[in-house]
Amino acid sequence: MDFSYKMVIAVRWDLRLSAGKMAAQVAHAAVNCALAAKKKTPEWFDRWYSEGQRKVVVKVPNLEELFELKVSAEDLRLTTSLIVDAGMTEIPPNTVTCLGIGPGPNDVVDRVTGHLKLV
Repeated sequence: MDFSYKMVIAVRWDLRLSAGKMAAQVAHAAVNCALAAKKKTPEWFDRWYSEGQRKVVVKVPNLEELFELKVSAEDLRLTTSLIVDAGMTEIPPNTVTCLGIGPGPNDVVDRVTGHLKLV
């Protein structure tokens, strides 16, 4: 199946999160982005949802680059969700862990995240 829409979650690689912690943070970003996009860009959300909700997880080296992605995504009118951890387990409270982007058309999302490596 060809996918025309996707969501990308960018994870801070400098935090060295455990697999379980990373999965939870990525899930937070995906849920938040989906709910926000359903209101903000319902046509994109509906198309993404009907295609099977493609999600891609990529890594960014640090917080600064995560914020740069956020600005770039919002400049293109993509939905974003910045995830800040409560600090109950492996990392200090208020640590920014990841950024959800989209869902949106592949070509638009790729302008922001296409250069990043997969997790």
